[in-house]
Amino acid sequence: MNPGDEQGYDTDERYGGTGQTRTRLPGDEDTYDTARRSMRPSRSLITVVGVVVLLIAAIAFANQNTDAPTTPSDARGPATSPTSPTGTKPVDTQASGIPTGHPRTKQGAESAAANYAVALGSADMFGEERRSQILETIIVPSEVQRFRDSLDKAYSKPLFQNLGLREDGSSPDGLTFVSRTTPIGTTAAKYTDTKTTLSVWCSGLLGLAGETSINPVTSSWFTITMELHWVDGDWKIFTHSQKDGPAPVPGDERAATSEEIAKAVEGYGGLTYAR
Repeated sequence: MNPGDEQGYDTDERYGGTGQTRTRLPGDEDTYDTARRSMRPSRSLITVVGVVVLLIAAIAFANQNTDAPTTPSDARGPATSPTSPTGTKPVDTQASGIPTGHPRTKQGAESAAANYAVALGSADMFGEERRSQILETIIVPSEVQRFRDSLDKAYSKPLFQNLGLREDGSSPDGLTFVSRTTPIGTTAAKYTDTKTTLSVWCSGLLGLAGETSINPVTSSWFTITMELHWVDGDWKIFTHSQKDGPAPVPGDERAATSEEIAKAVEGYGGLTYAR
């Protein structure tokens, strides 16, 4: 589905070029390599790649008042339930298949962050043309080219090969590629009607479903933090960072077969997130 100064560049970034964009690829030895330690060593590569791609999908893009009077913050319940329903209708417009036209309110920014996390963590990001459309829709215009340059390097042939995909990022015959991010909740650390910083707690799925797959679909948990700016009548991403967890203790459910996963992915569509 991840910082230096807003306008500066982080010289510590090892991948992804300039700006605040950080791309973690297989073999990047850092905290991401410790994710899902409980998995068998034979699956270590796909584990690393899985975390990497979910990170890439929400790549590190290179900060109070309350909502509008018609939607006061106390209407959402106590502070311990910051993402409780408000009764406000979801956005009803889209661009490139992504919800747009979020309200210029705190809850509007939270909805935008959730919807953008979904877009950045989708399988669509693996195709160059579709990826470009997504970035043009959700990124601050002045930052789009920087994001595009970094992501074009990140979504590379070696990465596709490690995931079992074709050189163009498409799925081999008989297999279903799964890359999904699901927001669990959002919270706004800082808010003004021009700039806001939010965090989105997410779960993610990544892998190939099918009888011949050697990279089965696995799950991960991570938190992404976005700085959104109000631009051209909507919230747009200016910066983005990501960290692992918090991850719950795995349950005792039987792992689904590849066929069951493929049918679920094909049969259940995504959601538009709104407060």
